[in-house]
Amino acid sequence: MVAKQVFQSWGRVVREPHEALGLSSRHLPLPQPAEPGATVLPYGNGRSYGDSNLNPGGALLLGAQLDRFISFDAATGVLRCEGGVLLHTVLKLIVPQGWFLPVTPGTQFVTVGGAIANDVHGKNHHVAGSFGNHVRGLELLRSDGSRRVCSPTEHPDWFAATIGGLGLTGLITWAEIQLKRVANPFVDTESIRFRCLEEFFELSAASERDFEYTVSWIDCAFEGKRLGRGLFNRANHAPAVIDTSRVPSGLPASVVESARRVPFTPPLSLINTLSLKSFNTLYFNKQRHDVERSLAHYRPFFYPLDALLEWNRIYGPKGFYQYQSVVPPERALDTTRRMLQAIAHSGMGSFLAVLKQFGEPPSRGMLSFPQPGTTLALDFPNQGPRLMRLFDELDRIVLQAGGRLYPAKDGRIGAAHFQSGYPQWRAFSEFVDPRFSSAFWRRVSARPTENT
Repeated sequence: MVAKQVFQSWGRVVREPHEALGLSSRHLPLPQPAEPGATVLPYGNGRSYGDSNLNPGGALLLGAQLDRFISFDAATGVLRCEGGVLLHTVLKLIVPQGWFLPVTPGTQFVTVGGAIANDVHGKNHHVAGSFGNHVRGLELLRSDGSRRVCSPTEHPDWFAATIGGLGLTGLITWAEIQLKRVANPFVDTESIRFRCLEEFFELSAASERDFEYTVSWIDCAFEGKRLGRGLFNRANHAPAVIDTSRVPSGLPASVVESARRVPFTPPLSLINTLSLKSFNTLYFNKQRHDVERSLAHYRPFFYPLDALLEWNRIYGPKGFYQYQSVVPPERALDTTRRMLQAIAHSGMGSFLAVLKQFGEPPSRGMLSFPQPGTTLALDFPNQGPRLMRLFDELDRIVLQAGGRLYPAKDGRIGAAHFQSGYPQWRAFSEFVDPRFSSAFWRRVSARPTENT
């Protein structure tokens, strides 16, 4: 009997036993599962929200064990490291030497391999595109023992399949990334209060040229006059010469190595209709003026949630779902309004709601999520069938607009929805390692039925 370990993704909805396969060296072949014919899947730091990093009935390759730096040129900003190195560890190395990640998601606790496999995006997509746009090359280790170095010029088809390929094309043993030069660890930020969706789109258009980073928190708990209000944040890396009087005195908890964590899983979700409306009202009014400017350390700006470890526990034992969509620019205003109306009317608003724009830089991956348009990301406590009915309604709105959902965040869409949003999925399937699989891939690559 093979000893198995229970793994879960960040949403904590699915918890399943897997055979865990250790990786002691990138130079060795992939370990084989004990059960004949069992499939495998790379597993980094478990920060995917849905089931794209789980493989129930199979094995997981513990990719985070490949956590070594290989080379770093401090003059050019070219970093080569193993696929299991955390972005957090990368930042500790590069920021003191005047470099920063060219693109970063909302947490630093993801592996480099995971960032590539999900082709993560950040607050600067309109300028820099997604993470895969800055990968110079990588090595792919397949289940048959073969190795393939891939880049935009060497095996470019395999490179395109692996960028955003959800870990299905093989194990990323190492990757080489071009970093971004910065003068210091600070960002110059502005927070602007807006009172309707039209203002958000106006602010976005006015900010794209002069600000590298733009993102908004949006209140999705209310209908009527409060529908679509929020806080628009825009920022640039601080210049080499700064007003020292503006430098924050003392480091906030999110800058130092945080020891704060949610100590246990509450018996019920702490996010409910009453707490949500109260929080959103306080958060919208947290700043005294409509426009406030500050100099901030990069960590609280890019990674505010990392200040509280294991924050995903606040949703209780049933976990939570994240729903992230993108819709084309020409339909963005009306579609976003319809989604917010449906959410507010349901009484199941989101505590963490993020609205931002994707720009024109094309992604390199066949299954990359970003495309020009507006993306809305929302967290919902798992309320079973009631929540699924809301998701079905949101699905219809997104599909009618020609949009799609983010595989790294999804844990429930059917094959028809996925295949509609990712027309290259069939071509991508030719690159999937025959021994690699995931719960997500089995669900979305199946033959669509009327219920999917």
